[in-house]
Amino acid sequence: MTRRIERVNELIKEELAALLQREIQDPRMSAMTSITAVDTSPDLRNATVRVSILGSEDDVQQTMAALRHAAGFLRRELAGRIRLRYVPELSFKLDTSIEKGARVLELLKEIREEGGAPPLGS
Repeated sequence: MTRRIERVNELIKEELAALLQREIQDPRMSAMTSITAVDTSPDLRNATVRVSILGSEDDVQQTMAALRHAAGFLRRELAGRIRLRYVPELSFKLDTSIEKGARVLELLKEIREEGGAPPLGS
């Protein structure tokens, strides 16, 4: 990945986070939605936006539907905020890495409490 694409990814991530926080009024959106990464294609025509959503499975499904529905609006807003020849088409993917990390920490805590492993940092 080139430095330019890395900068574009970070800029899109920041702008989308601001848009989700301030502009999206869809009641299906969960308040616990975070953009974890943006992966833009080398030609800058497509971008995969990875989102983490904390909540029930129903919250996750509704929030993903709301994001897909708002993709055109978000792209249009990005066009006014960033200077690119082509504003990429946005596709959203659920990122479960935060949930997986929390589960691993929970399992490690259970093992420590059962006396199966020394405390971390020892």
